[in-house]
Amino acid sequence: MASVLVPLATGCEELEAVTIIDLLVRAGAEVVSAGLTAGPVTASRGVVLIPEMTLDAALKRDFDMVVLPGGLPGADHLNDDPRIQTLIKKMAAAGRYTAAICAAPRVLARAGVLHGKRATSYPGTLDRMALPDVTYCEEAVVRDGTVITSRGPGTAMAFALTLIESLYGKTKRDEVAAGLLYG
Repeated sequence: MASVLVPLATGCEELEAVTIIDLLVRAGAEVVSAGLTAGPVTASRGVVLIPEMTLDAALKRDFDMVVLPGGLPGADHLNDDPRIQTLIKKMAAAGRYTAAICAAPRVLARAGVLHGKRATSYPGTLDRMALPDVTYCEEAVVRDGTVITSRGPGTAMAFALTLIESLYGKTKRDEVAAGLLYG
């Protein structure tokens, strides 16, 4: 069973966070949602999410993948948290999956894991940053090795299915997609 960490920050995009968590659970992954601080997280549209634990507690464990939901100011909170930056660098150095959607790929860029990679983001995020060593794409989901990025709320389902395929293979992706009547 793959283990996946989904950090939740105040102002995250709830559609992305819930879609990522839900589909990965459907695939059989052990998904841990962790708040940057203790207590409920109010997402960008006012939906209140209850993380399973704090980020500090989660960081005592190992994960196969870390997935960052976007949304603003959620992605900014992730980007400014030194624990997240350290985690992303550690995961990349270990050859584990780092994934981000919407505005959150900027966190991966700051951590240096997009160096020499193809990536995407919400329009105006990565494409407006000075990243000469990143090939910006406008595809819904971009996977380059162990780095997976996506565009925004409308691509959350395709993003989550790509995460599943990366962890479990195409057969599991197709099984989960069929159960959702997706595609």
